[in-house]
Amino acid sequence: MSALAQMYQAAILEHARRTRHRGVLDPADARQEGVNPSCGDELLLTLRFGDDSVTEVRYEGKGCAISQASASLMAEAIEGLDRDEVAALIGHVKAMIHGEGLHPDLGELAVLEGVRRLPARVKCAALAWTTLEAALRTHPVGGVAGVELGGSEPVSTESIVTETGDPEPGGG
Repeated sequence: MSALAQMYQAAILEHARRTRHRGVLDPADARQEGVNPSCGDELLLTLRFGDDSVTEVRYEGKGCAISQASASLMAEAIEGLDRDEVAALIGHVKAMIHGEGLHPDLGELAVLEGVRRLPARVKCAALAWTTLEAALRTHPVGGVAGVELGGSEPVSTESIVTETGDPEPGGG
């Protein structure tokens, strides 16, 4: 096993076993559910904003180690970032897990790069990021704290395609 593969495996297991930012914010400025219908992973993401930055993030969910580790890594990475930085990070992570290369700003998130070698797990890793992307759309700039906006319909990873270009078959 390569050193990168070992690091990937260790980091995923560490974040799956000792998740960070688990819980639900109440009140929350944004609340969004996400599902991976391929394997049943579920996520509830809650966020608080100060000015235009993420001040707090929490998630609850169930699913495989990859989906839970990705949510934990995501929550650690975005706290304190402004909306533009979060949006850029979402793009970098999605590109990476689809095999489009590593961006230098990814830091510890680079451990998710190994998922691209496991096409059946791409949706698992993408769930937190797809849910975050939808949550950002539901929270208007300058929104009112404590008001649950949007998030009434869970966002799905169903439309994510594998590196073969085909919708991903089951797995997760």
